[in-house]
Amino acid sequence: QVQLVESGGGLVQAGGSLRLSCAASGRTFSKCAMAWFRQAPGKEREFVAAINWAGSSTYYTDSVKGRFTISRDNPKNTVYLQMNSLKPEDTAVYYCAADRLYYRAVAPTTDYEYENWGQGTQVTVSS
Repeated sequence: QVQLVESGGGLVQAGGSLRLSCAASGRTFSKCAMAWFRQAPGKEREFVAAINWAGSSTYYTDSVKGRFTISRDNPKNTVYLQMNSLKPEDTAVYYCAADRLYYRAVAPTTDYEYENWGQGTQVTVSS
């Protein structure tokens, strides 16, 4: 089991930047692919970015490619989401999640593949 706590959300103007952090407890963090999802009001949860267990491969939804960067620091049990050039449509609650399986070379991009979730952090981008 991995317990996850997100931080770093807030209010930012369009074009600004935020860095989200997800601190994990438990000894299995380094074995798991990690992902960020988001959910805007009235919308379904959507995939944002994922990184495999080794940090060697990353995946992004098209709308954030070139603007967001996912990374991880296994010794610190932390995964990050650097968000640049933020847009009002990025406004959502952002959740980090840990893969239900270990050592997958390709991080999944669907939420049913993740079984551990944080409580979420609110990101609001004003126009």
